[in-house]
Amino acid sequence: MPEFVCRLGAPDGSVTEQRRVAASLEALRRELEAEGFHVFALARARSRIRVPLLSRAEKVSGQDFLLFNTQLKTLLHAGMPLAQSLDLLKDQQTSPHFRALLAKVHQQVTTGIALSDAFLALGDTFPRLYANSLKAGERTGELEQVIERFVEYQRLVEAVRRKIIGALTYPAVLVTLAVGLVIVLMTYVIPSFSDFYVQFQTDLPLPTRLVIGLASGIRDNWPLILAGVVLAVYALRAWRSSPAGRMATDRWRLRLPLVGRLSHLFALSQFSRSLAILLGGGTPMVPALETASTSVSNAYIAALFLGCVQEVQEGRPLSDALADTGRVPAMALAMVRVGESTGALPEMLGHTSDFFDESIEFTLGRVVTLIEPVILVFMGLVVAGLLLAVYYPLLTIVTKIA
Repeated sequence: MPEFVCRLGAPDGSVTEQRRVAASLEALRRELEAEGFHVFALARARSRIRVPLLSRAEKVSGQDFLLFNTQLKTLLHAGMPLAQSLDLLKDQQTSPHFRALLAKVHQQVTTGIALSDAFLALGDTFPRLYANSLKAGERTGELEQVIERFVEYQRLVEAVRRKIIGALTYPAVLVTLAVGLVIVLMTYVIPSFSDFYVQFQTDLPLPTRLVIGLASGIRDNWPLILAGVVLAVYALRAWRSSPAGRMATDRWRLRLPLVGRLSHLFALSQFSRSLAILLGGGTPMVPALETASTSVSNAYIAALFLGCVQEVQEGRPLSDALADTGRVPAMALAMVRVGESTGALPEMLGHTSDFFDESIEFTLGRVVTLIEPVILVFMGLVVAGLLLAVYYPLLTIVTKIA
């Protein structure tokens, strides 16, 4: 949602300037007038220019958000009013961006706006799952319990994410070091042999000529190559940020060996756990299914699950709609069917997400076991081939001289 700068007259006669997020200028004007403000001026806030690769969008840290919700749950359990709890917590935030967002939420809550609507007004800054969970808790009078369930959900998701990142860190380091070694060989070591072989005026084997020519070309044109790489990365990131680009890359990621299975399982775990949280909090099936689908990080799978919303709305069982996507394992579908038939769907969805988490751990073990030796062998062959192509003529020349 766009952000607006507002110059307002308060009911006490003072004039203030605020920044508000709203769907449109007219909607914001009606909202401010309903709060008792006299609107002097409204203008859309200027968006800051960001340079891709050199800047990044401000985001709320997952750890900061988790800590905020944990503390909010504790304060509400102790009997502190919601507005006072928000006022206390916003002053404790070390991130200026998060503190400013909480100030907006606190300001709206003090004027009588529901906490869920205050977070929804911030657009996609926070997960829709969070705001919809709050809305269900406000409707049933179980706000504290809903926040507690969301905290548990966030902890589990962050734990799975950390496991995946931790397992793939060492292979990423190996690849980085190997690529760095190849770059050093191609830009510094191998080109120096070109002048050396010229002194002997001997015919070099074809592999040696190819390697030396490639290395010399990289050394002589590295500014152009570097500029090309930067432009290619910029174009790729710009395309990846578009809806079509994100859909294509997320679909392609699912086809990768092992890594694609990890991405698939993580998306299924996100969906089932999100749906369990919403249904357990009292959210009706259709809006819960829509919100849970949008909470999936993989855009391709999220689109498939969003396609189930219409079928469920028409009265079709959730398990049958999910089966049509072709992306949910038979075991998980069987657990969902049991939940539908027994009336314990939120609990069965929770067990289903646990099943996916266990599958992620097993797959991670296989990835780490297989990918490290594969990387070592492949990069060893590359380095050995480069060195052999360069040093073999030297050994031949030494043999002739001897």
